[in-house]
Amino acid sequence: MGTIQVGTASWTDKTLLASGWYPKDADTAEKRLAYYAKQFGVVEVDSTYYGPPAEQTSRLWAQRTPDGFTFNIKAFSLLTGHPTKVTALYKDLRPDTDKKNVYPGDLAPQAYEEVWTRFLAALDPLAEAGKLGAVLFQFPPWFGIRRSNKEFILEVAARCKPIRPVFEFRNASWFDGANQNETLDFLRAHELAFVGVDMPQGHKSSVPPVLAATADLAVVRFHGHSDKWTSKDIHEKFGYEYSREELAQWAPRLSALARDADRTHVLFNNCYSDYAQRNATDMLELLEGVEGD
Repeated sequence: MGTIQVGTASWTDKTLLASGWYPKDADTAEKRLAYYAKQFGVVEVDSTYYGPPAEQTSRLWAQRTPDGFTFNIKAFSLLTGHPTKVTALYKDLRPDTDKKNVYPGDLAPQAYEEVWTRFLAALDPLAEAGKLGAVLFQFPPWFGIRRSNKEFILEVAARCKPIRPVFEFRNASWFDGANQNETLDFLRAHELAFVGVDMPQGHKSSVPPVLAATADLAVVRFHGHSDKWTSKDIHEKFGYEYSREELAQWAPRLSALARDADRTHVLFNNCYSDYAQRNATDMLELLEGVEGD
């Protein structure tokens, strides 16, 4: 069996800081990250979706965590085709437009290329420290299964080398009928890592909870089951705490997945209060029980 690392998709959320999960003496960004890294071996950085990181920030993350700690970085929204606030772009690359949100086609080709270059370069300190796990490319709900989108996935993988991209879909067409095998076979053929998800069903962005190792790294993200999934309030959207009974049903599935991969990352994205941290702790305990059977 490969190794399993469990963590959360945030360590700085305001509601987490207010929850009391951190000890009172963890009163700085540095101390909070150090405390988090004592509890879990991996963290996902989602703030990089809303705005690209600075190289100095990545260097501090690397310096403030122990050897063997892993950061997964969520790709900047522009790089996955999501609408991106003009103000989130590097100042010298912002297009001259009245639009509040832009897409890749709204930028000059050279500017788009430069966004890619700067985003990936900012991750160098983590890569050099051996602490960069993967870059998460979560595609929008309109990114369905078709040849051009498969070609884009291959383009992303080529751009990222030697950094590892992992891919999460939010369009059910990738999993409809025979498409599921086609999708997973495509990723396996190119040794690209698939991201399985647990999320609310019945929405435009819903995909089924498929788990599969399509490369030597497998990733699973837990988004919760909030009945307010379509809310624009991010805390309503992800404000769901899994029961231990729910997680117990997942533990053997995750253990089985880990037998097919060298490394498996399990990340809780139900980031409201300390829900994700408590659920991640529960999952670590449950996985120990499964592995000990």
